[in-house]
Amino acid sequence: MKRTFTLSIITALILGAFTVFAQDEQDESDPIQTVFQGSRWSSGGYGALTNSFTTIRGQYANLVGVYGGWFINHHFLLGVGGAALTNDIRVPEQFNATPGESMSYEYGQFGLVTEYVVGSNKAFHLNFTMLTGAGFTVQYKRYGWDDDWDEHRDYDKDENFFMVVEPGVQAEINLLRWLRFAPGISYRKTFGSDGLGMRDDDLSNISYNVTLKFGKF
Repeated sequence: MKRTFTLSIITALILGAFTVFAQDEQDESDPIQTVFQGSRWSSGGYGALTNSFTTIRGQYANLVGVYGGWFINHHFLLGVGGAALTNDIRVPEQFNATPGESMSYEYGQFGLVTEYVVGSNKAFHLNFTMLTGAGFTVQYKRYGWDDDWDEHRDYDKDENFFMVVEPGVQAEINLLRWLRFAPGISYRKTFGSDGLGMRDDDLSNISYNVTLKFGKF
């Protein structure tokens, strides 16, 4: 009985070995997937121009940004970037750091940018993004072409610095091998802002964005 059982086990192992060997022969063109891919590992890099549509203090805000970095194994971007406000957001009189002057807000952010791309080689795919860094606001006088700039340089700017985290998701489209278009949505969250009229609740909000990416993907 034991001998029959042992022969059965040996037969099963031999058959299993032949089956695995046959599968390996058939899948010769499909290398074994491992955590460290060895020679299959690759890297590239790209830069991006982005435009975000959001609100600051309840008013429309247009942010133009740039970022770029090292693109690892067709999946992960590690880079840096920043963005700044381009349109005019006026400072209400009760928050004006320089009474009597017509002041505007400037907003900017910069820091570490990471992206994780799902199915990078497919024409349409998803991309998860994150900016982690610092932000600032400042009050300034928006000069006209006929203004004397030197006359207005010495005033209280209410400079304000804080932390920013902005996760998001993009629907990425491969237009060309070196060019991608990525509309997306993100949420900007600030921590520690104490500017006049610029608390965290005034700065944190959803952004809708469009991005063009150039490089080796």
